[in-house]
Amino acid sequence: MHEECGVFGIFNKEEGSLDVAKLTYFALYALQHRGQESAGIAVSDGEKLLIYKDLGLVSEVFDEEKLKTLQGNCAIGHVRYSTAGANIWENSQPLLKNYNGGTFSLAHNGNLVNQTELKEKLKEKGIQNYSSTDSEIICNLIKATPEENIEKNIEIVAAQLKGAFSLVIMTEDKLIGLKDPFGFHPLALGKLEDYYVFASETCAFNLIGAEFIREIEPGEMVVIDKEGIKSTKILPNKRKALCIFEFVYFARPDSDIYGENIFNLFFFPFLNYHYHPFLGFGKHNFKGIHFFFSLGYFG
Repeated sequence: MHEECGVFGIFNKEEGSLDVAKLTYFALYALQHRGQESAGIAVSDGEKLLIYKDLGLVSEVFDEEKLKTLQGNCAIGHVRYSTAGANIWENSQPLLKNYNGGTFSLAHNGNLVNQTELKEKLKEKGIQNYSSTDSEIICNLIKATPEENIEKNIEIVAAQLKGAFSLVIMTEDKLIGLKDPFGFHPLALGKLEDYYVFASETCAFNLIGAEFIREIEPGEMVVIDKEGIKSTKILPNKRKALCIFEFVYFARPDSDIYGENIFNLFFFPFLNYHYHPFLGFGKHNFKGIHFFFSLGYFG
């Protein structure tokens, strides 16, 4: 299976009061099971973005000296396990690009199914992809969109994407998280004291001491800046379709998805009959083996 990556983001209103790079490092360490090919962290100090990434595990890519160079009040991070493209440095994330309103960095978990169509659109505009990932396609679409407002820009681009995408995007002064309209992969919102965080799994929150708030909903975009936090539904969704492999393969047992603990979902059904109200099965009991091989889409 090559369908998983781990993403993380943190926003601090006050520069210097929090070591966002080190917290991102620990969060990525907790998400290491989601990707072992490369790791990267991007930071913003409110004026410029700085990024460091390389092939290897989180502990191999970063040390104390490298983390000290990543100073800022906002950060995003990524651990990669190939969904599209080879295991080369150019395909590591986060990605860094310019757009009409400034600079942004992007971390992506998922896989687009309309890559060929989108590449043709970019080719017509004279934009070349330097990596072989669908994540760079998303970045180049943002770059090619004339809109200077990053939120409106992302809304325009997201409407063109088909497939799975849980994205964390950082500009000089904003942190943005959003999901595809089906919600194929998890993306959670949390809080560490007065600071907001995003993560692919809640196990990252546990390690850094953050509190889980809620799961980002399918088609939702959450924007965090110095003014606070706001949520916008930018993509319509008719049904939820969380990937079954998040429960049986990707996620760590100590993570929660939509308020349900992975360990409880996985082990309790095999020990006895168990009720899963959030999956919408009504008041029926399912043995574990039936649960795992029948679940594909829900909602």
